[in-house]
Amino acid sequence: MNSREPFDDLEAELLALGDLLDVPSPPPADVVAAVRARLEPAPGEDAGPDPAHGPVNSPVRPHPRGPVRRVRRARWKVVAAVVLVVIAITAATPQGRAAVVRILRFAGIELQIGDTPPKAVTTTAPMPGEHTVEPDKAPGQVKFKVKTLKALGDPRSVTVADNGRVVSMFWPNGVRLDQFDGGVDPVFFKKLGPPWPDYVKVGPYNAWWVPGAHPLGYIMRQDGTEVPLRQAGPTLIWQQDTLSYRLEGLKTKEEAIRIATSLQ
Repeated sequence: MNSREPFDDLEAELLALGDLLDVPSPPPADVVAAVRARLEPAPGEDAGPDPAHGPVNSPVRPHPRGPVRRVRRARWKVVAAVVLVVIAITAATPQGRAAVVRILRFAGIELQIGDTPPKAVTTTAPMPGEHTVEPDKAPGQVKFKVKTLKALGDPRSVTVADNGRVVSMFWPNGVRLDQFDGGVDPVFFKKLGPPWPDYVKVGPYNAWWVPGAHPLGYIMRQDGTEVPLRQAGPTLIWQQDTLSYRLEGLKTKEEAIRIATSLQ
């Protein structure tokens, strides 16, 4: 069997899926470029045989599907890690269809990306069940390992919310770190417009930098109810294994990345 056939089949399936999606306008160019970059083979990655040059002469020929399977698994691992979903959210009415947004789900956070900046939130609300705890008591109230930012020192205060679902740490000047298990369902949502999120890296981990102020909300686990929280500042979001982090309040992505890499 031709080694290109699995790729052709996959491409055909994706094209067919694309025909089923109702996407009135393309996703923001920067988001598309970042996703495309993540799907390109990494340096040194086995991209399979090159059809332009024919088969490689070798005394031991690998199974023709072996490299193809490895590449497909590698690329789908990237997709699974980034958990990118670019879809149209529409209603049955023309008014609803005019309010289309794209959704980027990453690290337990749902980014609702519109074509124009969203209306700012002027009220604030706590997360469900949010309460202050002593820093050394937080690990006993959650089911994941609580970490802190060495570069910032001890936090000024710590809260736990939603029966141990989220731990938040606060430092002076509006800097906060939210940490939670983001491996299953989205926890937070952000309503975004231009400037678009920027793909970056926190050490070896995929991350997104949200450069502007934006409405932040909380997604209830059972029924998906959205709870508006407040207007958030520039934020870095990333995931390490199944644990997710959002670092808010630092002015530049370079500073945010530097601080984030001190997580321990």
